[in-house]
Amino acid sequence: MLYEAIKGIFIPFLGTSLGAACVLFMKNGLSKTVQKALTGFAAGVMVAASVWSLIIPAIEQMEGTGAGRLSFLPAFIGFWAGTLFLLLLDHIIPHLHMYATKAEGRKSKLARTTMMVLAVTLHNIPEGMAVGIVYAGFLNGTIGISAGAALALSLGIAIQNFPEGAIISMPLHAEGQSKLKALFYGVLSGAVEPIAASIMLGASSFFIPLMPYLLSFAAGAMMYVVVEELIPEMSEGEHSNIGVILFAFGFTVMMALDVALS
Repeated sequence: MLYEAIKGIFIPFLGTSLGAACVLFMKNGLSKTVQKALTGFAAGVMVAASVWSLIIPAIEQMEGTGAGRLSFLPAFIGFWAGTLFLLLLDHIIPHLHMYATKAEGRKSKLARTTMMVLAVTLHNIPEGMAVGIVYAGFLNGTIGISAGAALALSLGIAIQNFPEGAIISMPLHAEGQSKLKALFYGVLSGAVEPIAASIMLGASSFFIPLMPYLLSFAAGAMMYVVVEELIPEMSEGEHSNIGVILFAFGFTVMMALDVALS
């Protein structure tokens, strides 16, 4: 079981790395239309993962404790805690979104390249936490999280990480970075995921009683990223309908994975 968990927490990182490797094989950078499509797909996967893999299980765990009509409360509290946590990181960490001209977070003299990587790293943190929390529940064995459900979340995040890796490495190469350096930055942006997952997994014995709160915490953090970053990026300018269509596709893919593998 531990081997499955360790393997599972590295699957999303593999998705990011494979996406970043696209810079080695593609001559031209991704068009804005393609970037919008990929961003929309990533947003759809994250929303579906937040609902099907995190919030619903959090509420279902409370239904068996006699909480009755208040079974939603841990999910409510955890969701808000996750949202506020990402809001705090958003204000502290200097970062630059894909189409933005002005950096966010604390004022910094960091290079544009570094701040673009930090923008992706910022929303990889809750994704890694989510995977680690779910696998912690799986290892516990009494939470009701199956190996299939945990794998579904890992695969879903890995799928949406693939375009993220390409979206970070290829624009960096287009801005003048060498292919190897752009690849390195793309891979680096995803390295925080297995780190965050390992931390949550390592402290699983402490976190198990708080599982409903932590599942919804990860959901709130991911939803913050979707609404604050991904949706604006996929909706900017013309052809925003492409992003919407891919959002729906990403949502249904993740939903299908969760149900089929659970």
